[in-house]
Amino acid sequence: MMMRIQALFILALAATTASASAFLPGASVKNNVASSVVQQNGARIPLANNKNVKSATALSLSGDAMSASGGAKAPEPVKSDIMETLQIGMYFSLWYLFNIAYNIYNKKALNILAFPWTIATIQMTAGCFYFIPMWLTGLRKAPKLSKSDLKTLLPIALCHTGVHVGAVIALGAGAVSFAHIVKASEPVVTCALNAVLLGQVLPVPVYLTLLPIIGGVAIASMKELSFTFLALGAAMLSNVSSAARGVLSKKTMTGKQIGENLDAQNLYAVLTAMSTCILIPMMLAIEGTGAFKAFGEVVAKGTYTKKALASLLAMGGASYYAYNEVAFLALGKVNPVTHAVGNTIKRVVIIVASVVAFKTPMSTGSIIGSSIAIFGTLLYSLAMNATKKSADADKKK
Repeated sequence: MMMRIQALFILALAATTASASAFLPGASVKNNVASSVVQQNGARIPLANNKNVKSATALSLSGDAMSASGGAKAPEPVKSDIMETLQIGMYFSLWYLFNIAYNIYNKKALNILAFPWTIATIQMTAGCFYFIPMWLTGLRKAPKLSKSDLKTLLPIALCHTGVHVGAVIALGAGAVSFAHIVKASEPVVTCALNAVLLGQVLPVPVYLTLLPIIGGVAIASMKELSFTFLALGAAMLSNVSSAARGVLSKKTMTGKQIGENLDAQNLYAVLTAMSTCILIPMMLAIEGTGAFKAFGEVVAKGTYTKKALASLLAMGGASYYAYNEVAFLALGKVNPVTHAVGNTIKRVVIIVASVVAFKTPMSTGSIIGSSIAIFGTLLYSLAMNATKKSADADKKK
């Protein structure tokens, strides 16, 4: 069964890589006038001065993916509505597939090896085996960064690290469903940090949408059968890190030229590489090499073969990077409303899939609370989209 799942995953990943060529920046991509925005887990990461970068809707990388926004579009061949619909459907299916696969592989690995820092490091490192060969072979233009550029990106990379580590610890300390319920409260943290650090005050309707999020998470937490303070705290660490990443990006990158060939996908790749360098010494300081000893003990017991356990860890890392990468393909093809609905459905799908895969019981209160929180997240996304449209309309007057 495991071999079939892995074969299906590899086939899907190959299809994603093949499709990605349509989104790679061509020779016309220059670092000058226009600015782009990357958003992951609800935190917007401005991309400075990348002209003609593929435009995409804002993405909520519930710790889950990112997208570019803004920049002029190059002319594209006209496609039939049917083909366009099929393409969008395929992208969304792969996005959901990789996301579900990551959560299942990750939770299984954490159940076997209780070393979240080591597993988080392996997952972050796995992405390097994807984008570095693409840079070396010329399938994607390699970014060129100065020491000053890396210094600018370092605080953002630290937050990026916190997003992932917090999520992995939360998934290991509690149920996958509970971690995603708490992750749904990220808009609350984002609004708070934007108000405190950037002085950004949003319209009242936006703040009102935070009430069902807060209430839903509170109800779900009180009724959660597998509740632990570690899972709650780690998930909130991921939320705070994600919101802080967005704030730091706005303050340090907006209107500033950062290197060459740094489109949205390459920015994510660079942050992944920097986070890997940050995580390795932290992993060794906190957990040492205990995970490798535990790995040998599990194999010695005969529960898993060395190949099977190594494959489980590798697939977790591959699916982690893949679902972020394929999000570009999905979200670059839809409007913000479709994106908001799709992202909400994705969270529901992950929760349901994790409950089925791990037979995790959810109380009635937890189901009600999570439904309220996720619905609140959808309302928040729609309210923010309406606010942005209103602001853009005022600028044109």
